[in-house]
Amino acid sequence: MSLAPRAVLVHRTTEYEELVARHGTHGQAAFFLSSRGRDIEEVADRHRRTRHALAEVTAAIPLTWRQTRVERADLDRFLFAPEDVVVVVGQDGLVANAAKYLAGQPVVGIDTDPGRNPGVLVRHRPADARLLLPAALAAGTGMAELTMVEAVADDTQRLLALNEIYLGAAGHQTARYRLGLDDDGGAVEAQASSGVLVGTGTGATGWIRSVWQERGGGSGDAGLRLPGPTEDRLVWFVREAWPSPATGTSLVAGELPAGGGLTLTVESERLIAFGDGIESDAVELTWGQRVRVGQAEAALRLVG
Repeated sequence: MSLAPRAVLVHRTTEYEELVARHGTHGQAAFFLSSRGRDIEEVADRHRRTRHALAEVTAAIPLTWRQTRVERADLDRFLFAPEDVVVVVGQDGLVANAAKYLAGQPVVGIDTDPGRNPGVLVRHRPADARLLLPAALAAGTGMAELTMVEAVADDTQRLLALNEIYLGAAGHQTARYRLGLDDDGGAVEAQASSGVLVGTGTGATGWIRSVWQERGGGSGDAGLRLPGPTEDRLVWFVREAWPSPATGTSLVAGELPAGGGLTLTVESERLIAFGDGIESDAVELTWGQRVRVGQAEAALRLVG
């Protein structure tokens, strides 16, 4: 007998909960904020809206389904199952945080703070959950297949991300490496930089876009166009490449078509690769190691 669907509600600790945990009581947290010209009611109101949204979504789960909750900090220890419907209740970034741990499960994004969140990935309101959850498993439901990016090291370490992967030094040290492209005839360039970003069309609304704009947008970097979220295409940028007798700056930006990749060979004692801004869940690389970055076979299946 097949298992009943399971609704997995992904959420994160609110700012209010973090403040109270740090200062002990509501009153102490309020005093701390007031001494800095802030009113705790602003933070408490967002907390109440988030808790109300979680309660409303929970009440909308069909009675025949199983259900559980997972906090963002526990995602790397949570085991998602094939029959899960993942309901992200919070900000757009929370969808990206969950995406790397999924394997094709449908994702419903619920916005707890419309107007404050862009709503790129959390596209729905809590009241929509009653119809969206059963529809997530129905044939013909509108599902966006969002392109993802992956990094695979020569020791089989693997990293998956929805927005972008960063490769570079931990902290603010200079990263040293050799960079090559699959379609460049084996040519490589030794570089010293602040690191390399490889991003998707979803990431083109965040960090990748900020780098692209600094380079002049579509008029810079040979008119490089950012991809859409479902395009089979990635873009990459080298941040602050430094020219020297031993390092070059001729390979600083470009795109990776479907099947294409970028290879980085480490020439520093320690470099890291992490996805979607989560440095605590990083792949560590050392002298001589190679890592290839390209489009992942997996995609995020976002409902609506």
